[in-house]
Amino acid sequence: MAFLGLDMLRAEIGGCTAARRLARVGGVGGGVLIVKGGTGWKIGDRVRLVGGAGIGGEVVALAEGEATVLTDGPADGVALGHGVEHFGAAGIAPDESWIGRVVDPFGQPLDGLPILRGAHDRPLRSAPPAAAVRRRLGARLETGLAAFNTLLPLVRGQRIGLFAGSGVGKSSLLAKFARGVDADVIVIALIGERGRELREFVEVVLGPEGLARSVIVAATSDQSPLVRRRCAWTAMAVAEHFRDTGRQVLFLADSITRFAEAHREVALAAGEPASLRGFPPSTSHLIMSLAERAGPGGEGAGDITAVFSVLVAGSDMDEPVADILRGVLDGHVVMEREIAERGRYPAINLLRSVSRSLPHAASESENALIGRARRLLGAYDRAEMMIQAGLYAAGSDPLVDAAIRVFQPLDAFLSEDAPDGTPASFERLRMILDRAGPGGG
Repeated sequence: MAFLGLDMLRAEIGGCTAARRLARVGGVGGGVLIVKGGTGWKIGDRVRLVGGAGIGGEVVALAEGEATVLTDGPADGVALGHGVEHFGAAGIAPDESWIGRVVDPFGQPLDGLPILRGAHDRPLRSAPPAAAVRRRLGARLETGLAAFNTLLPLVRGQRIGLFAGSGVGKSSLLAKFARGVDADVIVIALIGERGRELREFVEVVLGPEGLARSVIVAATSDQSPLVRRRCAWTAMAVAEHFRDTGRQVLFLADSITRFAEAHREVALAAGEPASLRGFPPSTSHLIMSLAERAGPGGEGAGDITAVFSVLVAGSDMDEPVADILRGVLDGHVVMEREIAERGRYPAINLLRSVSRSLPHAASESENALIGRARRLLGAYDRAEMMIQAGLYAAGSDPLVDAAIRVFQPLDAFLSEDAPDGTPASFERLRMILDRAGPGGG
């Protein structure tokens, strides 16, 4: 333990430099600074204005003899000739002591307690494990939720999307995953969250039990797009740190939409045109490269099981961010406002949701139960308007008759907790489906 503390102290000292690389502000306009002078500039390098507020920034574009810098905050008071300190590429150095802590995208504490950097820096944007050496998806995970133990199974290394409008309960569902999913470490990226909600999420929604095995990386909505975008990269780098030690990691991101929106602001400031329904062309690669970093690890490493939330206005699953992410994931879960409004949480629309871990994640008998439940819910959905209007006559369709008999208990099953594990959840599902009787699929 003493040696570990010494390594962390060495890392802190190693982060200090005796020399300072300085340049000068040569232009201000369009929300960016033009910095002239200095050498060795690279895209993504961090800078800080000398004196005054000491605001930071990041290099977003380069030209001969100058760098374009987007600042982390308002550039009020910046004048031509103002000094700019060049720090170079900025990584992150996670450590075991970060578990149970809340940090910002630069690894600084947000919970009022001191924190030390780890012994080794990690790049923010690392490559995923080589495709040819990655393991296949692993065993089914206990989730603590009946719907995900049975009808929408989650397995080790799987990546799923959680598609929902605002206020439908996705943050509460993510917190249930953090408390209930079988994992060694939980890494949570809160990207562009409202500032007042951070403490509530940590203390009430997540709770002490969830926080005890979590690292929370948070960037609030009032912060620079550079900081909000960095939040997702920092959280993924933290998840990779624990994965490389052989741990099973659950990565929760809320939300990828705000990550993409932050990137759009940065890309537009760098001069990239908006051509994808308001998003720059680089958005697609940005999202896919983040998603690919999650998933099964190589031999000897752990896995990163990931849940990415996406804000979809009006349940539009074809909007750019949702469409891009859905194409690279191993499943998607759709939450609908209409279901939330009738008081069922989580407000999952099972018929629009899918887990691509099936059929391999379940046995033959379990797959039969899943298929039967989907057929009954599908039959009820097709006839619901007639049923609610009183136009359906009993006996017209045996499958619809069976669906009516089980709809209420099956719908309630989708909101149940599952403290007794997956076998008990499937037994509960079987008992519900047995009520369907003849014609029940």
